[in-house]
Amino acid sequence: MPRLVDVTRTYLAIEHLEQLVAPVAPPEATSAPRLRLEALTHCSIPAWRALYAQIGGPWHWHDRDTWSDDALRTHLDGAGVHVYVVQAHDDTAEAPAGGMLELEQHTDGSVEIVYLGLDHRLMGKRLGALLVHGAVQEAFRLGATRVWLHTCTLDAPAALPSYLARGFVTTRTEQYQTTLPD
Repeated sequence: MPRLVDVTRTYLAIEHLEQLVAPVAPPEATSAPRLRLEALTHCSIPAWRALYAQIGGPWHWHDRDTWSDDALRTHLDGAGVHVYVVQAHDDTAEAPAGGMLELEQHTDGSVEIVYLGLDHRLMGKRLGALLVHGAVQEAFRLGATRVWLHTCTLDAPAALPSYLARGFVTTRTEQYQTTLPD
């Protein structure tokens, strides 16, 4: 039976690349985990939907589930939309689709981090901080005058602390309710 939950959405921004704080590798790490962002210049709709479900499913990413294939294609083909598959590996693991990143350039010069996430099998390896760092660098490389995103209490518990640790500052919060499946 579906349940109603209270959610807090937090909007965050970084105004200048100099504000970005690089993650620190844990002292016990023999070699730092690595990430590689691979731009998807023309991602197929089934491939995008599979990646979206794989990475976002545990965090209730469902806002695009109802988009038609035509609407999704129009969005993904937009000049300011940039989608990346995240290749992640360290000394022990490699995941062919370790995560996803979607950036969107807006007319005000800002770049929004629309989606950012790792496959659940890579959680707890400190790769999230590396992904946030790489996403912000990529956004500024695209010419961002400001990088922003929003997260919520349905996201991974480490998401908000990771954004703040990378130098993001909270610009506003809002409360809402949503229904989740059991």
